[in-house]
Amino acid sequence: QVQLVESGGGSVEAGGSLRLSCAASGYTINMNYMGWFRQAPGKEREGVAAIHTAGTTLYAGSVKGRFTISQDNAKNTVYLQMNSLKPEDTAMYYCAAQDYAISLAPKFYKYWGQGTQVTVSS
Repeated sequence: QVQLVESGGGSVEAGGSLRLSCAASGYTINMNYMGWFRQAPGKEREGVAAIHTAGTTLYAGSVKGRFTISQDNAKNTVYLQMNSLKPEDTAMYYCAAQDYAISLAPKFYKYWGQGTQVTVSS
């Protein structure tokens, strides 16, 4: 089992920044792929960014150039730096882990955190 705990969400004005953290614990040895996802009310969950333990990254087009995913393997923690936030970035943000392939598709992810809320006001 793998446990994921997100933190760092909050409320900011448009143009602001937030840094989300996702701490992994448990049997993480094969969880080589981590991802950040978000879900706004009434919308499907969508992939935002993903990272492989070797450093390869993948971003959704809507956040490319504004968001940066990174990791500290020693701490089993993945981060999502979010800059130039827009009201449309408002959502619950989740981190997830899997051992298959780098992807922004939720269906490949086996373990999920409880989420952290991000609210961006105009």
